[in-house]
Amino acid sequence: MSRPTRRVPDVLAAVDLGSNSFHMVVARHVDGQLVIIDRLREMVRLAEGVDEDGRLDKVVAARALACLQRFGQRIADMHADGVRVVGTNALRRARRKQSFLERAREAIGHPIEIIAGREEARLIYSGVAHTLPLDAGRRLVIDIGGGSTELIIGQGFEPLELESLHLGCVTMSAGHFADGKLSARRFAQARVAAQQELEPIQMAYRARGWDTVAGSSGTVRAIFEALRELDPQCTAITLSGMEKLIELLIRAGSNRLIPLATVNEERRAVFAGGLVILTEVFAQLGIRQMRVADGAMREGLLFDMMGRYTAEDARERTVRSMQQRYHVDLAQATRVEETAVEFLEQVRDAWQLDDPLAELALRWAARLHEIGLDVAHSGYHRHGAYLLENADMPGFAHEEQLLLARLVGAHRRKLVLEGVDDLIPPWDQLAERLILLLRLAVLLHRNRSGASLPALTLTPRGRTLELRFRLRALRDHPLTSADLQQEVEYLKAQSMRLRIFTA
Repeated sequence: MSRPTRRVPDVLAAVDLGSNSFHMVVARHVDGQLVIIDRLREMVRLAEGVDEDGRLDKVVAARALACLQRFGQRIADMHADGVRVVGTNALRRARRKQSFLERAREAIGHPIEIIAGREEARLIYSGVAHTLPLDAGRRLVIDIGGGSTELIIGQGFEPLELESLHLGCVTMSAGHFADGKLSARRFAQARVAAQQELEPIQMAYRARGWDTVAGSSGTVRAIFEALRELDPQCTAITLSGMEKLIELLIRAGSNRLIPLATVNEERRAVFAGGLVILTEVFAQLGIRQMRVADGAMREGLLFDMMGRYTAEDARERTVRSMQQRYHVDLAQATRVEETAVEFLEQVRDAWQLDDPLAELALRWAARLHEIGLDVAHSGYHRHGAYLLENADMPGFAHEEQLLLARLVGAHRRKLVLEGVDDLIPPWDQLAERLILLLRLAVLLHRNRSGASLPALTLTPRGRTLELRFRLRALRDHPLTSADLQQEVEYLKAQSMRLRIFTA
C-alpha cells in the first residue's frame, strides 16, 4: 500500500549541522520548483568539541545552541512549514548526546535527525545533481566536511557508488596542525594519513570511472578561491595547483601567516587539513580537474523533502527494495499493515500518536517485520531488528532506523522493550504503543489467510487496551483465542493490560 501524496508546503527549510559549519537554506515552492529565498551559515566547529571519548565540550555545545536559536528565529519569521534539521559526523561520534539533542530541538523548534555517512553522501549527490546541468555521463562528486569526506559516483540523479570516509578538515587539522604550525614534515605525515583512509576505495572507484568531477561545500570553494587568487585565469581545481598551495603554506610556516586574502580568519585554522585531503583525493583517484558546484547537502535535503510530500519518498523506495532483497511475503505484509493502521486510527488521539512518523513507522515496520526470516526462522524478529538497525537505508535518519528496529524486534514472543529508552523523545515513550499495535496485527494474521478479520474495536485506557470481538469470532478461531490469552500474559510482564471482551 503506497502512501497518499500531500501538498508540498509553500516554504521549506533545510538545516545542515555540519562538523565545521551550520548551514540553513530556505526555499519557496513555486509551480513545482524550488526558489531559494534565504541562506544562513555560521562556523561552529562542532567537531572541535568532541573529544576522543565522544564527549561534547560545554563551550562548543553552547556555541551550537546559540546558533540554532538564531536559525530557529529565522525559520519562524519566514513561516516555513516543512523543516528538516540533520546532524552529521560530529554528532554521529558524540556520546551521551541525548541532553544536547533535546536542548537543540528546543532551540531551533524542530527535531534533530542524525544521519549515517552514506545517507549524507546520497543527499550531497542529490544537491549537486539538482543544481548542475543534466549530464548523460557519470559524475564524481567530492564533499569535504569538518569530520568526514563523501565521495559519490552517480549518473543523472542516481548515485551508483557512495562512500563516507573519516577524513575532515577539522579533524585533519587538529591531528596534524593543531598549534597552527605548517611544515613539510607535517604535510607529509598528514598526506600519508589521508592515503590510508582512501586506500580501501581507490580500486573500486577507479574501476567504476567517471566523465566529470564536481566539488561541493566550503572547503572545496575555499581552495578554488585561493587558486584563483594565485592565478586569476584559473577555471578549475587541479593537482598541480594544490601542490603549489601546499608549497606556499610551508613557506608561510604558520596559519596566521598564510599570504592569501581569500583564506579568511575563520577558515585559516582548518584550511591546511582540507587542502591535504583534497590533494590526496586527486592523487589517489587520478583526477585531472574539478569544478565547484553550487549545490550541497542542504539543497539535497530540500529536494528530499519535496519527495516526502509526493510519491518519490526515498524511504518508500528503500522499504520496497528491502522487501525484495529479503524475499518478504508481500500479501502477508500488506494484511498486517492494513490492520495495524486500522488499529492506529482507533487509538491515535487517546495515545497521542498524531505525529506523521507514527503512521509511517508502523507501516514500514509491518512491511518489514519478516525480513529476519531470510536469516533464520528461529528468533527472526531479532534478526530483522539487527538488519534494520545496521543496514544502509537511503532516506532514513539513524533514529528512524532505530525506531523501526525496536518495533520489529518486539513484534512477537515475549515482549522485550530493550533499547526503547534510548530513542529520542517522544519515541522513547510512544514506541511501546506502536509495538502493541503491530503485535496485535501480526497475531491476528498468524494463519496467513486472505479472509477478512471479524469486526473488532480497540479502546485504550492508560496502560490498558480493551479489545472487543463478536463472541462467534473467537469460537470459530480457537488458535487466535489461545494466542490472545498468551499475549495477555506477555503484556502483564511489562505492566500493561490487554482486556478481551466478546459480545
